[in-house]
Amino acid sequence: MAGMRAETQPSHLPVMWAQVMDGLQVRRDGRYLDGTFGRGGHARGVLDRLGPDGRLLVMDKDPEAIATAHALFGADGRVAVRRGSFAGMAQWDEAAAGLDGVLLDLGVSSPQLDVAERGFSFGKDGPLDMRMDPESGESAAQWLARADEREIADVLWTYGEEKMSRRIARAIVARRGEAPIERTAQLAEIIASVMPRGGDKIHPATRSFQAIRIFINRELDDLEAGLDAALSVLRPGGRLAVISFHSLEDRIVKQFIARHAKAPPGNRRMPVPAAFTPGLRDVSGALRATAQEVADNPRARSAVLRVAEKLAAGEAA
Repeated sequence: MAGMRAETQPSHLPVMWAQVMDGLQVRRDGRYLDGTFGRGGHARGVLDRLGPDGRLLVMDKDPEAIATAHALFGADGRVAVRRGSFAGMAQWDEAAAGLDGVLLDLGVSSPQLDVAERGFSFGKDGPLDMRMDPESGESAAQWLARADEREIADVLWTYGEEKMSRRIARAIVARRGEAPIERTAQLAEIIASVMPRGGDKIHPATRSFQAIRIFINRELDDLEAGLDAALSVLRPGGRLAVISFHSLEDRIVKQFIARHAKAPPGNRRMPVPAAFTPGLRDVSGALRATAQEVADNPRARSAVLRVAEKLAAGEAA
């Protein structure tokens, strides 16, 4: 029944589910947006806490995620679904009307990793695609076929912090001269072939796959635009909750919250700046998954949740 809160948590919890629910502080009559629906774990938690006058908006780039949203919630009049990046939430009239909470669960979802045909995983051979929206933009295979060695190295270093970026880029360019690189297993083998055999516990292709995925999907650009959009549509008292899995993502979120919550440091050599008006309050700092959650779900190991609250004009941070 609409508005009845579930007595039990979902059987398969998304990362940091309890902390997200606590951070959003969902009101029964509030309006909330899940900008990264995935398979709906967090959205279900929000919907369970809404009453009959509440509203849940869900977005995702992935057409499979949108199909799941329609299948799960299409009959619930409290839910609106929109396919697209959360970077464009302010262009959606439903969101522009004002929100009491925005959730962003960044990165690739477990279902995307689990399906070899999506091309996200070096552990499952499939077409080298990596697009969250497979109907838009350039695939990883198409980009690797045309990018020069320097561009490939720059992407691996900038988005994956891969120390062997130049060596890997050189190997990719050499190998594609022999045959097109069109499969995830091909790319993973090329990377592994030039990586030193050290004590690193992660697969040698981990950082490179991550970097190419972030680049192909413009994830950091979308994040920066999405944070600005979220601040613009949140009502005073509304909460922004962001889960990051990568240091580059978390740095952007941390700096965004700090920029809107704290006055910049003064400099006596510079003119006196205009009075600072805070727009956010940092209510959580960096939250991490519990040891039990990490044991149950290893993907939670690198997760960082940050929660901030929109301030009313003139309200102190």
